[in-house]
Amino acid sequence: MMEPIPFINHSWSYTEIDVAASVEELRQARIVLQNELQELLSASLSKVEWYQTVNELHDRISRKAVELCIQGMVEEGFGQPPVPYAFIVFGSSGREESTLWSDQDNGMIISDMPHEEKESYYAELGQRITDVLEELGYAKCEGKVMCSERLWRKTLEAWKQQLSEWRSDLAWEPVRNLIIASDMRFITGDHRLAEEWINEFYSGFRQVPELSDAVLRNTVKHKATLNILGQVVTERFGEHAGGFDVKYGLYIPLVNSARFLALQHGIKETSTLKRIERLVSLEAVPLPLLDAAGRAFVSALEFRRNTPVVLKGDLQQSSGFLDEKQMKQKQVHYELRNTLGLVRRVHRALQRQLRFAERRRP
Repeated sequence: MMEPIPFINHSWSYTEIDVAASVEELRQARIVLQNELQELLSASLSKVEWYQTVNELHDRISRKAVELCIQGMVEEGFGQPPVPYAFIVFGSSGREESTLWSDQDNGMIISDMPHEEKESYYAELGQRITDVLEELGYAKCEGKVMCSERLWRKTLEAWKQQLSEWRSDLAWEPVRNLIIASDMRFITGDHRLAEEWINEFYSGFRQVPELSDAVLRNTVKHKATLNILGQVVTERFGEHAGGFDVKYGLYIPLVNSARFLALQHGIKETSTLKRIERLVSLEAVPLPLLDAAGRAFVSALEFRRNTPVVLKGDLQQSSGFLDEKQMKQKQVHYELRNTLGLVRRVHRALQRQLRFAERRRP
């Protein structure tokens, strides 16, 4: 089984972020630190340690970005936040699995305390935060999971109502939103709002037994990666022809599988590896299945950070694909095929579980 997740602290590396007095200074700090982290790819830092360091970088940048946005609003006469708030993240940021080039997935929880200007204040702040993060190199989410959007920026009471509505509708879109929400992680503001949100999410999830099967139906859908002969399926057409989609062909299926199992057993961790560790400690799932998932996921992290990188305005970007040249390397192809074999084992086990659940239904 995989080794326990180590904890490392490289706080000394982030001084330039903490002292940044403007968005431009913060952007320059990110450029410097991302280059240092890219160099650590070939150093003694393990895969897991490297991702921990990268995600600490993103967290600190986000906190400073929110601070600068509030500072700007004070200077322009909007004043300090009128009621408490929590800035939260979803997606790979919520799972602490962001690469150096991840985009935005965030939201906001606003206190229910009465104040006539809080809606307009946080609408302005939410827009500024997403705009500033974009300036810092975090592309806006194509699915609009951002605090500039009313769907992902709500008071705590409105969030509770929203979660209830998603739980009561087992159609694809509400379940998808609930799945996105399950990766929520607090970044800055009032942590008590995030804690109450989390308690509401998990207590509500347990109240709807049918939700587990709905999440499972979503989980077992992903693109084919191995053909019937056990060969890796590469892209046939387009700019990535001959390449392999690491994100949706390898990484996301494992994320989805671990998330489903964690939700099924009431595990509140959002990191995929921590979810797997908790499942192991609870002896909730057969160990061979978790062992396969854990080993495959660590490999997925390695493949994900080794996809070709290009510079765009001094900031790193990646398509998330292994290119045709990499796929022709025997070692890469061999390791990818073996890892996808582990993913298929996990996927088939969940497919069997779904078939059993559907036979059980009246």
